[in-house]
Amino acid sequence: MGIRITPSVLNANLADLGHEIARIPSADAVHLDVMDNRFVPNLTFGLPMVECIRATTTQMLDIHLMIAEVDRWAPGYAEAGAESVTFHIEASDAPVKLARELRSLGARASMALRPATAIEPYAELLPEVDMVLLMTVEPGFGGQSFLDLVLPKIRRTRALLDACGGDIWLQVDGGVSAQTIERCAEAGADTFVAGSAVYSAADPDAVVRALKAQAEAAIS
Repeated sequence: MGIRITPSVLNANLADLGHEIARIPSADAVHLDVMDNRFVPNLTFGLPMVECIRATTTQMLDIHLMIAEVDRWAPGYAEAGAESVTFHIEASDAPVKLARELRSLGARASMALRPATAIEPYAELLPEVDMVLLMTVEPGFGGQSFLDLVLPKIRRTRALLDACGGDIWLQVDGGVSAQTIERCAEAGADTFVAGSAVYSAADPDAVVRALKAQAEAAIS
């Protein structure tokens, strides 16, 4: 199982994202949180900003859509060149159709779940996606504390993915740090979104490398 660190720029300097992204060359992808103040109580940026970011970096873009009407808007992010597009299952009326559309546009399709949303009702959808994102905080704001109660769901999701077969990544997002990443890796996560832990450091890339080393050691 490969380990991937995908830092969120939510806690970075949004006025100079080109520079901020360049500070994390060891990252496996750049995680971009798109919020509309409808699905979550926060507003960040949308497709125009992602298009600008795409033009300034060759790093993999991992889009996390915390928006309403996601079936309508998600394909545009794939068309803009994002390699991975995540939609919340709670916001999608036709998740299989959406996942297939994202894949047809050349993007990895990912399904996200809030902390209280069970994975089991969506077990049959897993072959349709390339990644499952489990929120380990309530979506909407960076810098929140990790919710330990999600750890059993990580384990259950890993078991479902192993039974499903294929190369479906398991990402966790929220409160990921040096204090929590090992527990997540041991539970079965392989892809980690870290925001404040990375961008609050003087050397963000050193934190990226250290987090990856911690997670790899936890599963070795």
